[in-house]
Amino acid sequence: MRKIVFPLVHIAVLGYPVPALAEQPQVSPDRLRADVAQLVSFGTRHTLSSDSDPKRGIGAARRWAADEFRRTSKACGNCLEVVLPESTVSGARIPAPVRLVDVVAIQRGTERPDEVVIVQGHIDSRASDVMDAGSDAPGANDDASGTALVLEAARVLSQRRFPSTIVYAALSGEEQGLYGGRLLADFAKKQGWTVKAVLNNDIVGGTHGSDGLVDDTHVRVFSEGPRADATDETRAAARRFGGENDSPSRNISRYIAGLAGGVQDDLAVRQVWRADRMGRGGDQLPFLEQGNPAVRFSVAVEDYEHQHQDLRTEDGVKYGDTIDEMDFPYLAKVTRLNVATLAALASAPMPPEPVADAAVKTWTDVRWKPVAGAVAYNVWRRRTDAPEWESQPAVSGTTQTAVKLEGLRGDDWLLGVSAIAADGSESPVASAVPGGGYEPLGSQE
Repeated sequence: MRKIVFPLVHIAVLGYPVPALAEQPQVSPDRLRADVAQLVSFGTRHTLSSDSDPKRGIGAARRWAADEFRRTSKACGNCLEVVLPESTVSGARIPAPVRLVDVVAIQRGTERPDEVVIVQGHIDSRASDVMDAGSDAPGANDDASGTALVLEAARVLSQRRFPSTIVYAALSGEEQGLYGGRLLADFAKKQGWTVKAVLNNDIVGGTHGSDGLVDDTHVRVFSEGPRADATDETRAAARRFGGENDSPSRNISRYIAGLAGGVQDDLAVRQVWRADRMGRGGDQLPFLEQGNPAVRFSVAVEDYEHQHQDLRTEDGVKYGDTIDEMDFPYLAKVTRLNVATLAALASAPMPPEPVADAAVKTWTDVRWKPVAGAVAYNVWRRRTDAPEWESQPAVSGTTQTAVKLEGLRGDDWLLGVSAIAADGSESPVASAVPGGGYEPLGSQE
């Protein structure tokens, strides 16, 4: 396997540079396999399984994950703070109150530690019956794959320092109702963090669909359109001025798609412009509800015979989420893309909060407030029916916080602004539309 190096590259979609990263330990398919195998070895990781058994159940799995983070922290001079947010929860799929614990490692930023990028996967698993806490539920792809990705990202990125904070999280309670995602979203809010982006990885280690389709060259990235935290005022303004396709999460998705070609030449992003799969959900949703930009990574094609299934064979068909159905070179590719995205986001400033004015005039004014860590800004444009920003900025590298675009009739265009750090690291675009900024809308009231 070639050693992965992240050079200064131009994003295929937008044409702006991502930060140069020094050569660092490569993502290891063997380590990913070993981590998944260890998680499978706990028998079941059901949220209602044993919290205290040393070898079987959710408690043993959580303690192992915490120890892995501590091992990684020791290797980087104690650069990670391992915390275990917890709460007692109950609900439709948790009939009696149960202790819920997330396993979280925090790599503090050197300049803006309250700016946070989160990478997460859920550590719990399930069998066919979502209430069955006793049967074996290996949960290899769903979602030991995402948990292994998070652990590996911590190993790789902890060897460097970044201006912003990176948070690595193994979440509990997803299968019972997204409880771990809600717990971490609440924890982030209590810390006063500004969440720049959440990368939720759920089912990221398989390439074979249950219909025989095979795809190991794409990963899906799901992003919401209209914001989950939109107010009546924001929705009314968006109806008038546009922005249905310009949420912060949608621009994070575009950013990831643009990065992909510079990371490796055999994994492209298939952007799926909905918050999650049809009729289903993941731990990015609680963050979206609180107004934080969040996307979901998932395999290009799902295998429903090896997902949420009891271990069995019927009519010659093998069922169950087992490790032999996984593709670890593919999981390594998805992990590399997450690592590159985390590094780019943690190096870049926050996106600005731009406003565009083009009413009754033949030009467009765009303005924004200065952003901490930014030395310059790019102004982007795209036609209202175009899916992506144009390949080159409309205004490149301005040090001003307002521009006048002569001859650009704003009725026909969407505008956006990105922030650039001194080393060239560039943020995602923030759209100059109602709800286009990256702050929760409630914080602006």
